[in-house]
Amino acid sequence: MRPVSFAAVALLALPLAVACGTPISTSQATPPPPARVAPAASATASGLPPELKGPEYTENDFVESDRNRDPFRSFLVQQQPANKEALNQRKVELAQYSIDELKLIAIVQGSDQARAMFLDPSGKGTVVYKGTFICRPEVVHIGGSNGPEYQLNWRVDRIREGDVVLIREDPAQPAIPPATRVIPLHPDADKEAQLTPG
Repeated sequence: MRPVSFAAVALLALPLAVACGTPISTSQATPPPPARVAPAASATASGLPPELKGPEYTENDFVESDRNRDPFRSFLVQQQPANKEALNQRKVELAQYSIDELKLIAIVQGSDQARAMFLDPSGKGTVVYKGTFICRPEVVHIGGSNGPEYQLNWRVDRIREGDVVLIREDPAQPAIPPATRVIPLHPDADKEAQLTPG
């Protein structure tokens, strides 16, 4: 049997296609360009509703307020109280008591470093050295109620034979001299000496 070529099969199928009424073109013609129609006319012609315009935004629409909350900000952060306590970054002895609640009960000198002992209202004694920060801090606000705040603490400046000298410096106000407080070892004896005429 002879092999049949593709060209021979195509020539045999050609009269059959013409007889069925299927037009066969030998050249490829480009289709005509579509007619340009207005968008509204094409939307109504195709049965679709006309396009709606979106809202126009201004710069004020993106400013955060009570009515316009930032979706990426945590709601828990907004619920924190505005008057948060200033953090103290130094070790402070007896930080829960004011200086008037403490009583100086002992001073030890003659060793390598002088030290003093304060008694708190609960009856516990705490030993301090020169440079120790003690007592409840004073909170200082800068720039009004919404400004930052920092703490000022009393610091043991000197331990002498009969008293302890405390100072409180404000680093933000270097021109103002530090506050000084002298805590006597025997305050009752000092009062009696002042009352006794000499």
